[in-house]
Amino acid sequence: MAETRYTATGRRKSSVARVAMTSGSGQITVNGKNDDKFFHRETLRMMIRQPLDICGMSGKLDISAQVNGGGETGQAGAVRHGISRALTFLDADNRPKLKKEGFLTRDPRIKERKKYGQKAARKRFQFSKR
Repeated sequence: MAETRYTATGRRKSSVARVAMTSGSGQITVNGKNDDKFFHRETLRMMIRQPLDICGMSGKLDISAQVNGGGETGQAGAVRHGISRALTFLDADNRPKLKKEGFLTRDPRIKERKKYGQKAARKRFQFSKR
């Protein structure tokens, strides 16, 4: 009999993560690498484990994520969002816990575009009166 596999998509800034979850020993792989090799900062590794800790599933599920776009922090946020969504598919009782922590909400903040006649999105060229 085939292993039950739960999949979900997570997004943050310009990063997109496709997360697949199966029962196992708690192994987390991101783009084929172990999570401590992919995310160099401990805070990012802690961030992707938060949904599992809240639901009491850490050490019980193997997670595989394919992530692209954005930087390290955005990718970690996308993986966390994907894991949270997959946990709701696994068990509907996880939803209120994750919703309360804000892990199911897609963070809408993205980079503001640069405007013409300016240095950056909001920075202006220096004003000279004379």
